[in-house]
Amino acid sequence: MSDINSMKRKVLLIVLIAFISILTLGYIFLKPAFNYLSGYLSKSEHVKANILVVEGWLPENALKMAYEEFKKNGYEYIITTGLKTSINYFGLYENGFLIFYPNSRFSGMKEDVNHSIEIDAFSELGGENRAHFNIYINDSLIANSYAEKSKGKYTFNWKGSLDTIDSIRVQFDNDSWGNFGDRNLYVKEINVDHGITIPYMDNSVYSVFYPDGEKRVKNNFNSNAELARNRLISMGINSSQIIATPGETVIVNRTLTSALAFRDWLKQTNRDISGINIISMGAHARRTWMIYNRILKEKYPIGIISLPDYIYTQSKIYRLFKNIRETLGIIYYWIILIPY
Repeated sequence: MSDINSMKRKVLLIVLIAFISILTLGYIFLKPAFNYLSGYLSKSEHVKANILVVEGWLPENALKMAYEEFKKNGYEYIITTGLKTSINYFGLYENGFLIFYPNSRFSGMKEDVNHSIEIDAFSELGGENRAHFNIYINDSLIANSYAEKSKGKYTFNWKGSLDTIDSIRVQFDNDSWGNFGDRNLYVKEINVDHGITIPYMDNSVYSVFYPDGEKRVKNNFNSNAELARNRLISMGINSSQIIATPGETVIVNRTLTSALAFRDWLKQTNRDISGINIISMGAHARRTWMIYNRILKEKYPIGIISLPDYIYTQSKIYRLFKNIRETLGIIYYWIILIPY
């Protein structure tokens, strides 16, 4: 029995050594290949250009980098791309105020009684990294709360006459970014007394930092291209220098659809184009670059600027699957772009 147990231990030891050796060799040989693939997919290559194209789905931190690129390198125009879409929740990506205007909804409601104010919202992150918000009626703070990661409704009481309300403000006040992720707040609508609904679309503005600040985004867009344009205007770019080119809503081939909408704009414009740089993010950059070069038939010098994907810093698994997905995407687009 002793000899049998000793033999089992030896076999297990051999298996363990073999397993560790395979992992070590895999790491040694596959890591350089993986790093090469990451660099290939995320490559940046500037050209001398007077047009900067920004993909409208980019998050707020990437739009800030796009703003810096535009200012630093003297582009004449910035073109935002993206699909027509119904965006259910508005994202507050910086400390600031989402200000709802009830317009005529409260007209004639003079009774001075208790009312329920319900906010439909959720946080990008959960736990100790939840988003915090304050609620103001006109200029008066009435309540505050943390938002959970799951979508929910937060109800607060307020006593007064509804027809005295000029605005209801949702203030996001603990914006932060780090290894824990990007803390953001998302708000859909306000419901008063379980009967009067005020959606953010066409009824609100987003004011960064201060309620009456210069950086204000009017929520009257119907595409990611227009949303990105509004955000860039709020950062300080002259509205005459930003053009939104929204594409039709599709489930697949979204980047191609956005690029075709941009191509249609190029055909109609009489502006002189000396070159085009496209801003994308992370591993998606290579596919974007390939698509624009193909459909524009290299008529202009086209460069690509790949901004860092902050999620890479959190999860190697995310990075691995993102690279695999983008590689498959390149193969797929190489096939479907043959007719162009």
